[in-house]
Formats: sequence, C-alpha cells, structure tokens
Amino acid sequence: MERIATSIEMLFEKAELYSKTNIELLHLKVISKAADVLSSVTAIIAVGTVVVLFSLFLNIGLGLYLGKLLGDYYLGFFVVSGFYFLIGLLIYFLKDTFIKRKISDLIISKLIEQKT
Repeated sequence: MERIATSIEMLFEKAELYSKTNIELLHLKVISKAADVLSSVTAIIAVGTVVVLFSLFLNIGLGLYLGKLLGDYYLGFFVVSGFYFLIGLLIYFLKDTFIKRKISDLIISKLIEQKT
C-alpha cells in the first residue's frame, strides 16, 4: 500500500512539473512572438520616419521650385498641398482595402509564423 502511495505521489509530482514546464514554455513562446512583432513594427516605424523626413524636404524643395515658376512661393505650396489632399482622399476611401488589411495580415503572419 505504501508503494502505491509513493507511486501516486511521484506521479503527481511529475504531473505538476510537466504542467509548470508547459506553462513556462508557453510563456516563453508568447514573449518570443511579442518580441518578433514589436521588432518588426519598430523597423517599419524607423523606415517610415526616414521616408517621411525625405518626403518633407523633397516637398519643401518642390513647393519652392513650383512657387518660383508660378511667381509666388505660396502658390507652389498650394499646388503641393492640393496634390496631397487628393492622395489623402484616395487613401481615405481605400484604407480598409489596402492599409488595414495589409497591416492585419502582417501582424497575423508574424504571430502564426513557426520558427525552426
């Protein structure tokens, strides 16, 4: 009888150790996925920042150049602003199709991606 009790105690100890190990493994997998998604988003933000700064200075130069051609600098900036207004409207109407879906797909693919 004592041998059965000892075996049952060992079984419970091993089951408890197995449960703790599985919980720790799940915890580490969640941390790994979160770090992967966060690093991808951080890289996208860094590249986006550089693109925005490049675009800003390019647009200032384009506004000044067009303003010089049109006779007044503010007219060049109005032309550039009108162009971006049209692009903004286009993006607004297509945001669900192109932007939201692409970002969702990127995050989901990063979360599902298996590492070997």
